[in-house]
Amino acid sequence: MTQLSEVYRNRVHAVLSAAPVIPVLTIRDPEQAYPLCKALVNGGIRALEITLRTEHGLPAIRQLRQSLPEVWVGAGTVTTSAQYREVEAAGAQFVVTPGSTEAVLACGLTSNVPLIPGIATASELMLGYALGYREFKFFPAEVAGGTAALNAFAGPFPDVRFCPTGGIDLENAADYLALANVLTVGGSWLTPREAVAAGDWGVITELARNSLAALPTP
Repeated sequence: MTQLSEVYRNRVHAVLSAAPVIPVLTIRDPEQAYPLCKALVNGGIRALEITLRTEHGLPAIRQLRQSLPEVWVGAGTVTTSAQYREVEAAGAQFVVTPGSTEAVLACGLTSNVPLIPGIATASELMLGYALGYREFKFFPAEVAGGTAALNAFAGPFPDVRFCPTGGIDLENAADYLALANVLTVGGSWLTPREAVAAGDWGVITELARNSLAALPTP
């Protein structure tokens, strides 16, 4: 059975260790993709998850890989093998899924673009674990049990690390980051919709900078 290489896993670890928070971004206006992400980078963010929740996701990944080479640019909300291949072609440097299927996990094994599979249960985790995955997205974190669930996972899976996402904000992010099995958190609080709609990039830069200053580094 194909297993993940050390190089592959080192790349995943580098992405998840880049900063204590990875913004989860849904691009609704293609003209805003670069200034929005540049504002986050100016605030200290070093990894960006661009979701495929709109048709602007793929073009944004292509654009950002060219315009922001100093940060990790990944694709989120990838749910099929076909989407996986599309984001590969767009230049994504990592892939994040909301859940795990055998098809997508197998796709990750044959790709040069590393996968961070989404899980909510021990059974899903075990499916990925058997293939060599050791880093997972825990989603939807707050709904699926929050920090208590992650503490419980630490017993049977001591070598697994997580990026919890879903319901996380500046008020509870530190609780997650205090856990030994959490490398970073995903969140959308860095990009309030009103500030994005107004193009108020200075507010977003300041919010990113203040959030990073307030959060512990795992």
